[in-house]
Amino acid sequence: MSKPLEQEFLESSIKLFRYYKKLGEGAMDQLTDEEVLAKPNQASNSIALIVHHLSGNMLSRWTDFLTTDGEKPWRQREAEFEKSYANKSEMMEAWQKGWKCLLDTLESLKPADLSTIVYIRHEGQSVLEAIQRQLAHYPHHVGQIVYQAKILKGDSFRSLSIPKGKSDDFNKEHFDKPKERRHFTDKL
Repeated sequence: MSKPLEQEFLESSIKLFRYYKKLGEGAMDQLTDEEVLAKPNQASNSIALIVHHLSGNMLSRWTDFLTTDGEKPWRQREAEFEKSYANKSEMMEAWQKGWKCLLDTLESLKPADLSTIVYIRHEGQSVLEAIQRQLAHYPHHVGQIVYQAKILKGDSFRSLSIPKGKSDDFNKEHFDKPKERRHFTDKL
């Protein structure tokens, strides 16, 4: 018997968030303290500043998710783009803290919660919409992290997906197997 669509949505959302978390970590694992703190230019953010913003957003949005506004009074959003971390280790600690808050909250949700109205900056939306909102927001920033890591590492960057020039090999390997239903993040 198949699962209710609402349960599938929650499980799929958790898998997608875990996938983007792993992508970000795969990129940042390749970098030094200096590289995560480097700003491409004055108008851009370092990877550490992007992580500061993501962590701040996750802690604010997902703490007491069903009962308080997602923009907590203690959050200092502007500071997320100004004050960085002392080193990569401190940055990764904040990264893990933010993702833990998000994933613990999502894993506690029930299918019936999806229609509950929650608020972000006093703007009401369903839990389903709030999840989708962050499924657009967080991958955007993870993409920035991966892109900057590629620029910083150049040819020594280890691919996080299908390496450039290897699409035919990948497709041959996968098309030689029987079709199966699975989520693309199951390979993680």
